[in-house]
Amino acid sequence: MPKKIHLNAFEMNCVGHIAHGLWRHPDSNRHRYTDIRYWTELAQLLERGKFDALFLADVVGVYDVYKQGPETAIREAVQIPCNDPFLVVPPMALVTKHLAFAVTFSTTYEKPFSHARRMSTLDHLTKGRIAWNVVTSYLPSAARNFGMDQMIKHDDRYEIAEEYLDVSYKLWESSWEDDAVIRDVENGVYTDPNKVHHIHHEGKYFKIPGPHLSEPSIQRTPVIYQAGSSARGRAFAAKHAEAVFLGGGNVQTLKRYAADIRAQAVAFGRDPDHIKLMTGLLAIVGRTQEEAWSKFESFQKLYNLEGVLAHYGGGSGYDLSAYEPGDVLAYTETDHGQTAAAQFTKDSPRPKTVREVMETLGTLGGRGLFVVGTPEEVADKMQFWIEETGIDGFNVTQIISPDTLRDFVELVIPELQRRGLFREEYEESTLRERLFGAGVNRLPEDHPGAAYRKQPTLT
Repeated sequence: MPKKIHLNAFEMNCVGHIAHGLWRHPDSNRHRYTDIRYWTELAQLLERGKFDALFLADVVGVYDVYKQGPETAIREAVQIPCNDPFLVVPPMALVTKHLAFAVTFSTTYEKPFSHARRMSTLDHLTKGRIAWNVVTSYLPSAARNFGMDQMIKHDDRYEIAEEYLDVSYKLWESSWEDDAVIRDVENGVYTDPNKVHHIHHEGKYFKIPGPHLSEPSIQRTPVIYQAGSSARGRAFAAKHAEAVFLGGGNVQTLKRYAADIRAQAVAFGRDPDHIKLMTGLLAIVGRTQEEAWSKFESFQKLYNLEGVLAHYGGGSGYDLSAYEPGDVLAYTETDHGQTAAAQFTKDSPRPKTVREVMETLGTLGGRGLFVVGTPEEVADKMQFWIEETGIDGFNVTQIISPDTLRDFVELVIPELQRRGLFREEYEESTLRERLFGAGVNRLPEDHPGAAYRKQPTLT
């Protein structure tokens, strides 16, 4: 029986997410990101395609490394303007029944107490269709926006994230017992105070007595996603994540990262099958090869290198405008995104000049798994990548919205279903059930968050 593929749509509440410059395409609706109907229509499209979830990226700063300023990012709409990802989830949940939502939120700047309530609220409102994509942030401008003179060191950000997750688990798993809410009309007792507990957390970074303000939701702890492929990020994922968005951009690197995370998960006492591994996918599909390549050419004409370089600069910490074209791009440790910093340097099969890096970046699809072709050709590639790397699925990236995902839903999904690689109907209710099986609404016993579960109070 073939392995079923998991699919998320990869989006962001902004004009320019990944395909920089494509907002200018006549068929693009990116400018409608401020319209609530843009999001409800997208959610309905994805549910029609039986997608697992909509994965919402986010940043809290501007890309200002390239040319030592934000002007390029602002001019080219590189993830600015950008709105809050959380606020578009409830309207999308209202018009769907099955589609889940994975929302990005950084552990570096805001406190866990209010964030825990936000996630519990969304888990209630979506009836268990919510995930938190845990990131630690990589933009220096984000640090300045939260009152810091400089960005916290890369590994120190993960140390904060460790404690942030511990606090969150305590709030979600141990503060309220399952039967705390009794709604006793006769005696006028809504909640049994003996079954609501303070968490009394005092750590290096946070001091939070509790109790959690929200009653238990279906999943309690939202599904934990993680996006970070550095050595420290992979260790964090192996310990905490239930789904991981892997970078790397090529089969060899993805295979190595996947094996490493699963091996580390075992070392943490976890079942490696309790982690789903995903990577980005850019697919341009047509009913014929000619149609697909015609789309690619029309997209490539508008793909903007300056915008891509601004994005890459913020992600990697490398300002390519400061190099000569013939310079070899060498790995230099930065406190930015380690995956982006390594992609064309230590993760590259051979040294690359800045000219070569720019040529790759300037080609649509140059930074990850990319395919142009018919539905059969796209499905062939997806099946090959799954089998070759050991990953479980893909985050499908938009080029123009909504046509990229509409093409995928109408052309690729039926081919995957024909091959037995993708669901034909939704069966499970919560996101955790969708990933791990019917009835699995809560964290498994081998997850570190499960250790905080409160034993029932005898009354």
